[in-house]
Amino acid sequence: MNVLGLLFLSRLPPTAIRAAANTYCLLLLSQSDNNVKLILLDRLSELKSLHRDIMVELIIDVLRALSSPNLDIRKKTLDIALDLITHHNINEVVQMLKKEVVKTQSGELEKNGEYRQMLIQAIHACAVKFPEVESTVVHLLMDFLGDSNVASALDVISFVREIIETNPKLRVSIITRLLDTFYQIRAGKVCPCALWIIGEYCLSFSEVESGISTITQCLGELPFYSVSEESEPTEASKKIQPTSSAMVSSRKPVILADGTYATQSAASETTFSSPTVVQGSLASGNLRALLLTGDFFLGAVVACTLTKLVLRLEEVQSSKTEVNKTVTQALLIMVSMLQLGQSPASPHPIDNDSYERIVLCIKLLCHKNDGMKKIWLESCRQSFVKMISEKQLREMAELKAMAQTTNAQPDDLIDFFHLKSRKGMSQLELEDQVQDDLKRATGEFTKDENDANKLNRILQLTGFSDPVYAEAYVTVHHYDIALQVTVINRTKETLQNLCLELATMGDLKLVERPQNYSLAPGTNMQIKANIKVSSTETGVIFGNIVYETSNVMERNVVVLNDIHIDIMDYISPAVCTEVAFRTMWAEFEWENKVAVNTTIQNERKFLDHIIKSTNMKCLTPPSAIEGECGFLSANLYAKSVFGEDALVNVSIEKQTDGALSGYIRIRSKTQGIALSLGDKITLKQKGSS
Repeated sequence: MNVLGLLFLSRLPPTAIRAAANTYCLLLLSQSDNNVKLILLDRLSELKSLHRDIMVELIIDVLRALSSPNLDIRKKTLDIALDLITHHNINEVVQMLKKEVVKTQSGELEKNGEYRQMLIQAIHACAVKFPEVESTVVHLLMDFLGDSNVASALDVISFVREIIETNPKLRVSIITRLLDTFYQIRAGKVCPCALWIIGEYCLSFSEVESGISTITQCLGELPFYSVSEESEPTEASKKIQPTSSAMVSSRKPVILADGTYATQSAASETTFSSPTVVQGSLASGNLRALLLTGDFFLGAVVACTLTKLVLRLEEVQSSKTEVNKTVTQALLIMVSMLQLGQSPASPHPIDNDSYERIVLCIKLLCHKNDGMKKIWLESCRQSFVKMISEKQLREMAELKAMAQTTNAQPDDLIDFFHLKSRKGMSQLELEDQVQDDLKRATGEFTKDENDANKLNRILQLTGFSDPVYAEAYVTVHHYDIALQVTVINRTKETLQNLCLELATMGDLKLVERPQNYSLAPGTNMQIKANIKVSSTETGVIFGNIVYETSNVMERNVVVLNDIHIDIMDYISPAVCTEVAFRTMWAEFEWENKVAVNTTIQNERKFLDHIIKSTNMKCLTPPSAIEGECGFLSANLYAKSVFGEDALVNVSIEKQTDGALSGYIRIRSKTQGIALSLGDKITLKQKGSS
């Protein structure tokens, strides 16, 4: 919808707006074409921005569009509905979203995992805005902690971690439910967060005892790795790879000398070789299966969680004997993990960070002191509380900034732009005129600034010595580019059959065929051309001016300079969650890696320079990148007008000579964004901030 349409729509009476919105909602259900539904949702989004009070009444009608199997339609529907939630309709909306989540458990719908993730994120947003619905949704969502879609399970565990801190009344019920369903978690990325919650929020004696019991049961029998003393290890034994319980179940289990289980092949090799990975029973726990695949980061998290639970057990357990038994059990688990990490049967050796963390836990349990105990039991949770409060403050500041935006000052002059003559203007010129009038009315820029902006968009196409001089004024709209080419005849002859021939490279398409003109000596004329844009990719427009003269009936050609369309005209800063960023980073296949090469010597200034040059939003909180440590890592995100995502990770380090080194990695779903952003960063990063 163009600007004039929006102005007209904003002046309609409420009854007409309500009738239009009802018609759009009915069409959403009756139309089968997905493109038509997307257009209808765009119209509803425009109505929402202008008449929110009316659209609030129709939120359930809008949500009925979730019956469509198309994910784009569902995403747009949820985005519109989340902006229309109030205290009056929140319960109804959450109830409908819960029904949709339950539907995804059946195998009938396509892409259930992605749709379920969208619904979980929507319910999370509802619970953050209206805490009174948290108790009705948190237990339902916890059933999906063991979801095969890792992104959905990550969203759920992040939601649970935030709710258990912000709503203390639900802490006991959430901990109880988490301990009961912990064995169902099979994703290596979800287990560390769940273990952190258990270590931080198990406070009573029964909770601490249940937490330790749950972890030990999920780890299975010890040790993870045993050594036979009959002979020296052979080459064949070094190739033994640990497998999960799912792989073990396809083979016949046998009992080893120490009473534990192993596969038939592993047992046969124990007679002749020393290292053996002990698999445990057929029903071995989820933690054991992940550890045997070489996930030693998870092992370090298990060690830290057990350390916190043991330290807290000393506060709530009066019997020193029981405490010592638990300490011994925790130490045995940690030593077994170190033994597994250093064994030749492990897929890969334990990394140094995980090794040091496990050793630190062992030292703390052997030599306790009050200072370290306070750090482990209080400081970590305080940091999480600070992170949540900073997030809430940022959201409140953004809402306050949006509410305080002034469209016009009381003493501004009133510009009656409807009284101006617009005869002979094209549609694009009319939209430009309306936008300029609106900006003048709101005081966004002065006449001098307007003239300066126009001068910046003028490109010289020919040289001053050419018989035909040409320059172009480029106007970039969302989906098309308008070229207004001024052609001047610098000769003393009449130019006949003058034609502006243009061609494009990239995802650009010329709309109109060129026409022939006659140009008298010393005169000028303006030729207009429209070019359609289909994706965010740096495009090039090139061409010629061809003409004939009366004396020599031959076609003369003047080659024009190329016009490069900047990708920055189609990219705008956007915001997404950390989980969504990591999910897209793992899924996107196109990556462009740019080495840092700049004269800037301050890490934060270089980051600000990159943000300004690429027109992106920094997702990393300011508190995480402040200070002078010599290192900086930040994530940037932007979205194109075509709905394409652009992800950037900046990782830099200050060298001893003061220079910055590192890499800027760009990932996107399409090759065009990755290449174009990489070229832009390469050109701009050498500049001063």
